[in-house]
Amino acid sequence: MNQLNIYLSNLEHNYKLLVRNLNAGTNLIAVVKASAYGTALTAITKHLEKLGVNTFAVAYSNEGKILRRNGIKSRIMVFYPQPSGLSDIIDNKLEPCLYSVNIFKKFHKKLICKKLRNFPVHIKYNTGLNRLGFKPSCFDWIINQLKDDAFALKSIYSHLAISQAKKEIELNKKQIESFLKLRDRHIAISGLNPKFHLLNSSGLFNFPEFQFDAVRCGIALHGFANRSEWDKQLKPVAELISSISQIHLVKKGEYVGYDFGCKVNEEKKIATIPLGHADGINRQLGNHKGKVLINGKIVPIVGNICMDMFMVDVSKISCNEGDKVYVFGNQNSVSDLAHSADTISYELLTAIGPRVKRVIYD
Repeated sequence: MNQLNIYLSNLEHNYKLLVRNLNAGTNLIAVVKASAYGTALTAITKHLEKLGVNTFAVAYSNEGKILRRNGIKSRIMVFYPQPSGLSDIIDNKLEPCLYSVNIFKKFHKKLICKKLRNFPVHIKYNTGLNRLGFKPSCFDWIINQLKDDAFALKSIYSHLAISQAKKEIELNKKQIESFLKLRDRHIAISGLNPKFHLLNSSGLFNFPEFQFDAVRCGIALHGFANRSEWDKQLKPVAELISSISQIHLVKKGEYVGYDFGCKVNEEKKIATIPLGHADGINRQLGNHKGKVLINGKIVPIVGNICMDMFMVDVSKISCNEGDKVYVFGNQNSVSDLAHSADTISYELLTAIGPRVKRVIYD
C-alpha cells in the first residue's frame, strides 16, 4: 500500500492564510507547475479555482493544455515557453511569459501567421537570478516590440534568487532596486498599464512592502515557506504512507541492503517498506539519515535505498507486517526529511513517482 494522500481542506487553510497576508489590491497567482508540486494537478487547480483563484501558472505548455482539457477556465500563465509548445499556447488560450529575444520573435511569428491580435503576454526580466529573463538593458527593444498590436501586455515580473533570506542580503537589495527602476520606466509608458509582480511564497512573508499587484505562490499552498516560523502557520497538503512488507531478524555481523550498506552490531529487527528511489525516496536518506513513523514511533532508515524498497530498524518498537508507515505528512515533516537528505521540500514532493496512488480527501 503506497499512497499519497492529498488533503484539500489543508490546501484551503493555506490559501486563506496567504490571502490574509496579502496587501489590499494584491492578487494571488497560484503556481501549480510540476503536477502541482507532485500532488494532483487537476484536483488542486479545480479546488483553488473554486476558492476564487483567477490566475494560475505552470512551467510548460503541456501542463496548461491538461488543465484546459479538464475544464479550467481561468487565466493560465506559462513560465518557461519552449519553441515546440508555442502553438499549444495559442490553441489553448494560455499566456506565455516571454523571457528572451529568441522566444519573443518566435512567438511573434506564430501570432502573425495566425493573424491574431491582442494576445496576452507577460515579460520576465532577469534582475540577478541569471536563469531566464531579459536583461534590463533590453527595455527599449521590448517597448518597441510591444507597439505591435499582436501583443497585449499583461504583466512585468522578475524572481528573487534568495527570497527566504534576511532582508539585508545584498543580492535581494540589488534585485529589488533593479525591479523598482524597471517598474518606474514601464509605468512612464502610457497605454500599456501592465501589472507588476516580484515575490514567490517566501517573499510574500519576507517582503510585504514589495507585493505590488500580485504574488506568485506555489510551495506555500502545499504547506511550506522555507522558514520554520512560516511553516508553522501552514498545513501540509500531502501525506505519503506505505506499509511494512516483511520483518527480518538480522544477526550480529550481518548486513542490510546493497553494498554492505549497514552492518548490524547486535541482533536487529528490520522492516522492509515497498517504496524506493523509483518512487522518489531520495538515496541520500539511507544509512540512518532519514526517519519514518510507525505506530507513533520514529525509526531510522538503514542501509542503502533500493529501487523499489527501503529498510528501517524497528528493533525498539512494537510492529507487525502490514502496519502503516508514515514517510511524511502531518506526523513527519517533509521539511525535516528533506533536511536529512541535504535537499529541500520541493525536491522530495515533486519526486514522488506515478506508481504511488494519489488519493484526494475533501
